[in-house]
Amino acid sequence: MPSLVTLLPFIVLIGAMFLMTRSAKKKQQQAADMRNQMQPGSGVRTIGGMYATVKEVSDDTVLVDAGPGVELLFAKNAIGAVLSDDEYNRIVHGIEHDLKSDVVPDDASSLTETDEPAAAADSDEKSVDLGKKDEDKAEESADAVSAEAKTDDEPKKTDGDSDAK
Repeated sequence: MPSLVTLLPFIVLIGAMFLMTRSAKKKQQQAADMRNQMQPGSGVRTIGGMYATVKEVSDDTVLVDAGPGVELLFAKNAIGAVLSDDEYNRIVHGIEHDLKSDVVPDDASSLTETDEPAAAADSDEKSVDLGKKDEDKAEESADAVSAEAKTDDEPKKTDGDSDAK
């Protein structure tokens, strides 16, 4: 009889396979429940990424309204998600819900209150020049010209082709 040490890897492998199939079945069941909860008027997203409104639901198919005069028939398995009304309106129509707590200002000026305007505070400070002076620029350009002259004096290398054969 084989020892327990030789059977241990097989037991662990079978246990891991059991756990993986169990979680996959649970996800499939959740997806089936979500598809069974679809009702006419629900907003959905297909597995292809199309957003539409459910018009009719039958056993295996779903008739959706994808726009004015556009009705499409999908298999129920092709529905990737049933969306809440707020989420559907936000994505499809660009309508945001009216909660003021979710509003983020465009700039921070509305978050900080000061007695004097920011422009007046900036004009009181001295401007600081962090650039190089004109003398340094002149020296750099002279160095660059002399470096180019030196490279022109050196013989140029070729690809191996030479005139002397």
